[in-house]
Amino acid sequence: MTLGKLNINAIHLGDCIDLLKQVPDNSVDLIFADPPYNLQLNGELYRPNQTKVDAVNDAWDKFESKEDYDVFTEAWMRECHRILKNTGSFWVIGTYHNIFRVGTILQNTGFWILNDVVWVKPNPMPNFKGTRFNNAHETLIWATKSKSSSYTFHYHSLKAMNDDLQMRSDWWIPICQGTERIKVNGQKAHSTQKPAELLLRIILSTSNPNDIVLDPFSGSGTTAAVAKRLGRRFIAFDREEFYVQVAKDRLENVKPIAKQLLEYKIETKKPKVPFANLIEKGYIKIGEYLYSKDGRISSQVNADSTISTDEITGSIHSVSATILKKSSSNGWGYWYVKRENKFISIDELRYEYETKYLKNGKQDNNLFPISNNTDLDPQENFLEYDSNAI
Repeated sequence: MTLGKLNINAIHLGDCIDLLKQVPDNSVDLIFADPPYNLQLNGELYRPNQTKVDAVNDAWDKFESKEDYDVFTEAWMRECHRILKNTGSFWVIGTYHNIFRVGTILQNTGFWILNDVVWVKPNPMPNFKGTRFNNAHETLIWATKSKSSSYTFHYHSLKAMNDDLQMRSDWWIPICQGTERIKVNGQKAHSTQKPAELLLRIILSTSNPNDIVLDPFSGSGTTAAVAKRLGRRFIAFDREEFYVQVAKDRLENVKPIAKQLLEYKIETKKPKVPFANLIEKGYIKIGEYLYSKDGRISSQVNADSTISTDEITGSIHSVSATILKKSSSNGWGYWYVKRENKFISIDELRYEYETKYLKNGKQDNNLFPISNNTDLDPQENFLEYDSNAI
């Protein structure tokens, strides 16, 4: 499988701008960019005990000037804007060294900012010189292609992840440590490896299974690894052969989570289908009976979409509420129809109705999977109802 001429589910060696130019327009669902920060570190940094700090002093993080950095940033970001779907999300991370410049270029490119998120590090590297505040956070910007873009956001899942509290924009996540930190010959493989938990939250919240996730600055391959684990397709770039190999080795040990565990069941939206629509299209017949799940209680369907028991008449909701002795009830979950001696929930019928008449047969990721049970197909138009049913 390819994206343009580039293989999907692969780490590609090369300059990110050259590789991004090979990606088709409007083809990527989620982009996470962890670009060089242009830290502008001069000289070596030592701890108070005179041991050397393994700081970020790699060649890929060095630019001749801020202007050169801006030119570089605009070039790769314009390509990201071009390839991002109108339904997609764009994430970029940085520190005070670069995030304000990146944010300006991001807006000038046409992106629309939805949130800035602060990644708070409970275990940051200390400020050894004692001349500034301990820098204990990084900033992420979440944006869409334009102000009018639609986008994926699994709000309810994030809320559940946060103990049923609305997910905030300050994320407390430790930096890489212990076995998570990838090392080669005893040395950390990448100086700015991001924790998998950070990418887990980003990919879970703003993409869907089988979406294409792209990382133009792959590094140690965290984005690709988390994407693979979460059942997404991925494509990633890096110009350092060493990092590409580290990422490839890492990916070999990643196994995708089972598909059924990746469904966003809590995000499902009930279709807005009135009970009358099911009658009009023949999913439910005038004169037939609805039943409680155990079959002990029945009610007959009237032409005006009300239902009647021997004692009461009303909507599917008011009748079930009266039966249950409650002030209100969701009749969609209470009533069933009998098809070939099997009880079928009328709630399932309205999903079938929406799929056939409102979604034009297209799959909607915000809905539960629809059954292909042919027993649920409408058997007749309500104009052709069988009077014997009454």
